[in-house]
Amino acid sequence: MATTPLDMATYIPPDSSQPPADFVLRLTVSASIPHHRTPLSPLHFLLRAALIVPDKLALVHPEKGYRFTYSQWAARTLSLTFAINRLPGWKRGEKVAVIAPNTPLILEAHNGILAAGGIIVPINIRNTQAEVRYVLSHAGVRAILVDSEFEHLVPRDPHLDGGKAGVAVIVSHDTGGRAGSIADAYEGFLAEGRRYWEEVQRKELEAVRNLVLPEYAARRDWELIEVTSNEDEACALCYTSGTTGRPKGVLTTHRGSYLAALSNAYESKIDRFSVYLWVLPAFHACGWTYVWAINAAFATHYILRKVDYDVIWHALTHSGVTHYCGAPTVQLAIVHHPDAKKVNVDGRGVVRVAVAASAPTASLLGKMEALGLEPIHVYGLTESYGPLVQRYPDPEWKSLNVDERARLMARQGHGFLAADEARVFKRPEDFDGDWSKVHGPLRPVKRDGKELGEIALRGNLVMLGYFQDAAATSRVMKDNWFMTGDLAVRHPGGEVAILDRGKDLVISGGENVSSLMVEQELAAHPDVLECALIARPHPKWSESGHAFVVLNSCALQREGGYANVKSGAAATARMHESFRAHCKARMSGFAVPQWFEIVDELPKTSTGKVQKNVLRERVKGYDDKQSKL
Repeated sequence: MATTPLDMATYIPPDSSQPPADFVLRLTVSASIPHHRTPLSPLHFLLRAALIVPDKLALVHPEKGYRFTYSQWAARTLSLTFAINRLPGWKRGEKVAVIAPNTPLILEAHNGILAAGGIIVPINIRNTQAEVRYVLSHAGVRAILVDSEFEHLVPRDPHLDGGKAGVAVIVSHDTGGRAGSIADAYEGFLAEGRRYWEEVQRKELEAVRNLVLPEYAARRDWELIEVTSNEDEACALCYTSGTTGRPKGVLTTHRGSYLAALSNAYESKIDRFSVYLWVLPAFHACGWTYVWAINAAFATHYILRKVDYDVIWHALTHSGVTHYCGAPTVQLAIVHHPDAKKVNVDGRGVVRVAVAASAPTASLLGKMEALGLEPIHVYGLTESYGPLVQRYPDPEWKSLNVDERARLMARQGHGFLAADEARVFKRPEDFDGDWSKVHGPLRPVKRDGKELGEIALRGNLVMLGYFQDAAATSRVMKDNWFMTGDLAVRHPGGEVAILDRGKDLVISGGENVSSLMVEQELAAHPDVLECALIARPHPKWSESGHAFVVLNSCALQREGGYANVKSGAAATARMHESFRAHCKARMSGFAVPQWFEIVDELPKTSTGKVQKNVLRERVKGYDDKQSKL
């Protein structure tokens, strides 16, 4: 059920959120930096918005009943900056962890921590306490900002298994300082920062008055903060999911974050009239840099603490939402929601939706288009600041049928505005996953849409490397290219099309079978909601595909629910044969899955990616003929 929102009309921002008169919104630039160069940092976007559109709505949080203008948000962020600067032992380059859902806290932290010269460490709220402990210890954090709902994830001991002693833990109750709300340590932290900011300001003014003419004394506010002098300095440390081992910390820079945010704003066509709905977790690769991209465009952040499809549809139909991001699994739930109806944003007509992971199937694409949701297929990784490649639709596609449009959209496409060209290089025949062992130059694949290779990236939108893990960094680097592990082909037009993750490829009878291709085709079956394919040992072909299938509501209603499907052998066999016949009509015989398994749901990460490692473990005990329900 949707949460009833509080009345925002009664909200009065606290003093720490109120901008002073003549608010100074510029950073100090070191005298050592030449006049023709200013180091790039995404922090500039917030200050520019607060200067040019101070009264523009920056963020709205209906569930908790509060909102901030850009001027108010800049004041809160400066309060946070000074509060962090007051932490015992704080110095430039220290790290602050953030454990929070999509809230103003995590968005403010992406600016305030950077302004304090720190590095933000956003942590997945669905991690276990043991996983959180590892990240906190490995990163060596100085402080933790945590939402009260996830306070249980913070280890009780202050040393964090060898980490720094005296780690400060600041808890937010997500009140926004609303009058009459419960005590909120985070809001108190901001109030302390505001007092410290004003104290530093007062001392500077007194010093100026004592040294020069009084009329030269003026407020400095943000000018008290010096912009980083090195744009290649790390500003974020984002940890990968770690499904096959310990998570790796990905270091990204001020410069890369600035350019990635600009690229996302440009490629998604975000402007000052846009309203961005936070469906994507902001802790995931810094929210693909949309935490800064929205500010760059003077747009509005629409806060969503959790993925609640009632709330999403209310926002789409009543709040002027123009953009959001999400995996295909999220899109499936949105288009099949009871409240789903065609949206028509004033002056725009459609809502632009960035879809990552696999491309929308023909069925999903058709449903999204009918509802006024325009999908943009993007590709990227945590190591590339999130998306950096997208499919650029051709106007001529409108005359094609939905199956053909879906086929063309499935190609990942070309690099973003600030990205270098994505390349595809051949793998050696004896390749074991470690590029540091590969000798000789990289060899590009043919642009024929057939020859398989590995996607490689370089340039502005690629990580510095893995934190404290030179060996892992070395394994994915070759001739200054970051090797992604994703297998793909290149088409004559230069666009990249992913066929699989290297570990997800099925090799049946010596033939390469793309699990993505099989999933795309199987998902077009009229009974299928979603599916996933993994490789499973086969006595004759070495490997064959095992398809896990989730039925859609129409099929479930026809069959009388999952209980009937699981208990009825005849119905099961009939559905399996239907799936097999459907696949045989659409792909080569060696690609048709040998086994089908109907399941209630697929295991997924917090960002909606199917956990195929869990599915592989599941089938280890199956015999050769088993096609289990």
